[in-house]
Amino acid sequence: MKSLLEDVHPFHARDDVGTVRVAPPNAVAVGPHSVGLVGLGYVGLPTALALADAGVTVLGCDINEDRLAAIKAEQVDLLDADRQRLSRFLGTTCLTLTTETSALSTMDAVLICVPTPLDAHLVPDLTALRGACAAVVESARAGQTIVLTSTSYVGCTRELLVEPLRLRGLVAGQDVFVAFSPERIDPGSPDHIPAHTPRVVGGVTAECAARAIQALAKTAPSVYPVSSPEAAELTKLLENTFRAVNIALANEFACIARQLDIDVVEVIDAAATKPYGYLAFRPGPGVGGHCIPCDPHYLLWQLKASRMPAPLTEAAMAAIAARPRAVVTRAEAVLAMTGLPLAGARILIVGVAYKPAVADVRESPAVEILDDLVRGGACVSYTDAMVDSLHTSAGRLNSTNDFTPGNWDLVIAHTLHPSVDHSWIGNAPLVLDATYQLTDVPHRHVL
Repeated sequence: MKSLLEDVHPFHARDDVGTVRVAPPNAVAVGPHSVGLVGLGYVGLPTALALADAGVTVLGCDINEDRLAAIKAEQVDLLDADRQRLSRFLGTTCLTLTTETSALSTMDAVLICVPTPLDAHLVPDLTALRGACAAVVESARAGQTIVLTSTSYVGCTRELLVEPLRLRGLVAGQDVFVAFSPERIDPGSPDHIPAHTPRVVGGVTAECAARAIQALAKTAPSVYPVSSPEAAELTKLLENTFRAVNIALANEFACIARQLDIDVVEVIDAAATKPYGYLAFRPGPGVGGHCIPCDPHYLLWQLKASRMPAPLTEAAMAAIAARPRAVVTRAEAVLAMTGLPLAGARILIVGVAYKPAVADVRESPAVEILDDLVRGGACVSYTDAMVDSLHTSAGRLNSTNDFTPGNWDLVIAHTLHPSVDHSWIGNAPLVLDATYQLTDVPHRHVL
């Protein structure tokens, strides 16, 4: 069977598993000389730096002036390699930062990398996505390649880019070249940097896919083309729904193991020795960040229009949503073992970022846990070397460095940053280990 691209650009050759291996830049085509990025968050900024490092002239657009100021001051959360790149490219012609999207018209290619969060009712908030796509359509010119990378619903590329471009007289596949390529960035993880992670691309036409691959080839080791933007959009939703379902299962087994007085980590490690049919997921206090708590809801939201149920996904997301409350309930039970009520208890949460090695608190379970503890009458503080302050229902809290054992009735381990010394937790009178990592700590309880 022929590759999607074999009749378009033969220098993209498939390997045995179907991945498109991109030839060295001097082989034939080298892709665009200039790329504009809309959105300079956890996806856009590392992508911009990777492109600049590959010799592409980059224009970074973000409507948030505070974000641009933070980037210019190098006060942004980046891996060391990207931090060095940022220092190297700031103030040079390799990387230009602006709030003006009109400048995108001068770029050979444009990548859209804006956030796609949920509102308080778990409904997709498309404000940033619609605004970014509208700005790109307005500035688009013939010959450009436009790639949407933001996670969204199936059909968003055609609805927000292809059709508006057509109304401007720019036909996808003829005048402009449009594709969807979902971001695959794991913040804080040096093992999963974009340069080591294959990309999926779905173009409106084969030529659209080929142009998008050229635009992205320098940011990934390989590119896997699919037949359409819709297939690429659903690929991203499958990836993170898979993770959500398995995290919910790991959390459920953690509760089962505690009930049976078995160490769930020992069981997971044993199961992980099976070389086929099993992938290890770890239990924890809940799920945070930009992807897993949000992305499956884009699918569920879209399916409501056709009244199509997705019971497994729905159950997993309900279980994930309930996990922070389970931490509070367990904390109350652990305190009760020592005769202490939740009301008035002095509780310290260790780590409020949604995952280790990042300063990001978006959708972090710690925020909900903290708020619920406060509503229960507890006196709650937190410590996090990467998060100086946190907005809660009780107001703004600052990270504390008070680790005196006698000052806390209960310590809840939520996020353990790898570069931080947590040995003091061993002196705490009572510990609720929601990370399942503190196996040697006395007075330890798990969820």
